Amino acid sequence: MSDKIKWVNKTSILFLGLALVILAFSACEQTQADAVNKKVIVLGFDGIDPQLLSKYMAEGRLPNFSKLAQTGDYKPLGTSIPPQSPVAWSNFITGMNPGGHGIFDFIHRDPAMMIPISSTTKTEGSNNTLKLGKWVIPLSSGHVKNLRQGKAFWNILEEHNVPTLVFKVPANFPPVESKGTTLSGMGTPDLLGTFGTFSFYTDDPPPNRDDISGGVVYPVEVVDNGFVANLVGPKNTFLSGKPDAVIPFQVWRDAENPTVQIEIQGKKILLQEKEWSDWLRVEFELLPAGLQSISGICRFYLKEVRPNMKLYVTPINIDPSDPALPLSTPAGYVEELQKCCGHFYTQGMPEDTKALSWGVFDYGDFHSQSANVLEERLRLFDHVYNDFHDGLMFFYFSSTDLNAHMFYNMIEPEHPSHDPELAAKFKDVIPGVYESVDAVVGKVLDSIDEETTLLVMSDHGFAPFRRAVNLNTWLLEKGYISLIDKEKQTKSEYYLNVDWTRTRVYGLGFNGLYVNLRGREANGFVTRSEKEKLLDEIAEKLLALRDPKNGNKIVDRVYRADEIYSGVNRLYSPDLVIGYNRGYRASWETTIGSFPEEWITDNMDPWSGDHCMAAELVPGIILSNKKIDAKSPKLYDLAPTILAQFGIEKTDEMVGYSIFK
Repeated sequence: MSDKIKWVNKTSILFLGLALVILAFSACEQTQADAVNKKVIVLGFDGIDPQLLSKYMAEGRLPNFSKLAQTGDYKPLGTSIPPQSPVAWSNFITGMNPGGHGIFDFIHRDPAMMIPISSTTKTEGSNNTLKLGKWVIPLSSGHVKNLRQGKAFWNILEEHNVPTLVFKVPANFPPVESKGTTLSGMGTPDLLGTFGTFSFYTDDPPPNRDDISGGVVYPVEVVDNGFVANLVGPKNTFLSGKPDAVIPFQVWRDAENPTVQIEIQGKKILLQEKEWSDWLRVEFELLPAGLQSISGICRFYLKEVRPNMKLYVTPINIDPSDPALPLSTPAGYVEELQKCCGHFYTQGMPEDTKALSWGVFDYGDFHSQSANVLEERLRLFDHVYNDFHDGLMFFYFSSTDLNAHMFYNMIEPEHPSHDPELAAKFKDVIPGVYESVDAVVGKVLDSIDEETTLLVMSDHGFAPFRRAVNLNTWLLEKGYISLIDKEKQTKSEYYLNVDWTRTRVYGLGFNGLYVNLRGREANGFVTRSEKEKLLDEIAEKLLALRDPKNGNKIVDRVYRADEIYSGVNRLYSPDLVIGYNRGYRASWETTIGSFPEEWITDNMDPWSGDHCMAAELVPGIILSNKKIDAKSPKLYDLAPTILAQFGIEKTDEMVGYSIFK
């Protein structure tokens, strides 16, 4: 072969190789461009129930949901076990079950101290301080830690250069580090560090005022049609004893009209009866001479002027214009949002269900407040959606969940707290909220192109909560729990009266049951060889349990943790997860280790609907503008589904799969 031919062959091979490299690079560039230009919109409507949704669609009340179901697809969506919001949304975020992400309930326990603790966050104060007289100066900062484990799906998208916007997804406080835009949702505390503590000022305090949780009643004395009170803020950790930081304010009542004027920090607010103020920015001084202060926002509501003064103040929310805790990524996003949209609820669960449950609100008061929340969220949605151009957008609505919790007895004649007169007035609240979010679906449907994937989902459904099960009282009666002093059974909480040396199992949280296991619990004595037989025995008894009032089955199924959970955190799970039947749920007292006298009672609380039951009985919903190929889609399938829309493989830790082919 001549040198010329050899040179031609080598040159041809070189150019062919170069061409292949260019083609491969172009294909890679094209794939990346397609991923960036691709759009996925996820509308998260907490608690939308498939039975109610189908009913309202059939009645013609939800034209946009109906259109999406007909032109795309609609199926029930398998929820988490148990179907609790922080658990369910963690499944959604990570594509794992609780054994992977480590969130098993709203409430976990500290096995060393045997006390209930928050499942989602841990707060640590400064452990390095300097005391100067009455002042305590922190020399290092404290911090709040998000306890959810596993990588959020939007972090994976960001690794592949896909823009992300995640608005108020639950179980993301503080927001995990992200290159995208996120705003924290459920789990975000108020300025006091609680899930929401309202203030109520009245000259007619209720007799149970010291028992009220979720708020504080402040008795006032009206003199010459006025009174002076304090707005109570966070603990002042700069002072010994950590007293409350307070802001004094004055209220004057009009002598003839149902009107008051409120003066606070130089601002004057005029309110009529049943009227809400705008958001008010307040500043609590922590160190003198303006050296250190902290700001929050709140709204006043004039419930009643005469015959008694009744003034409600929302929990003091973290100020979005100057947040005291991290609320967003980037950190300045929440401030930018406030500048363009005004103040808004930063508290994770803004609707004040406790005010209604304790009688501070009536149903009309709560409805007006929840309407404020929904109106505010709709306004924020318009802003966020109008600014969205490519990548992923997730947007969350809480109103579909919390209104169902509080107004379910208006659509459930068999509920023990059903009042026909009230139901006539409020029976359209739940369908009305569904109609409001139907308009959101319509807005998106009318504006998306063929390259956009739309997912409309809820984390779980709903059921009536008619009867409350005091699980620990039942365990006590069956001899599984022993008390130190039987005479104090109903007077203690947080397990403070439990004799752990003679207690074999205990209930904690809304669905969990734990063995008092040797080597795990602080005073555990049940051996591992005894554990399995004990769990079988209790599961059998729970499944056989019948309601003495009507003979109904109380527990639909009992899940063994080792059969339903997988992942590195499985060992921290409850030993049994109790799946209550529709109509039944663990009592509020069960969640924190109390022992009411009776093991089952009628639920007369306005919190009349719930979902902390057997997962199979309260599925969520999934609708899409694309055909859903999965026969039984699950909540943890959605993270792999979203990744797949951008051509990204799911991680090995994810237990779900894409719902599309």
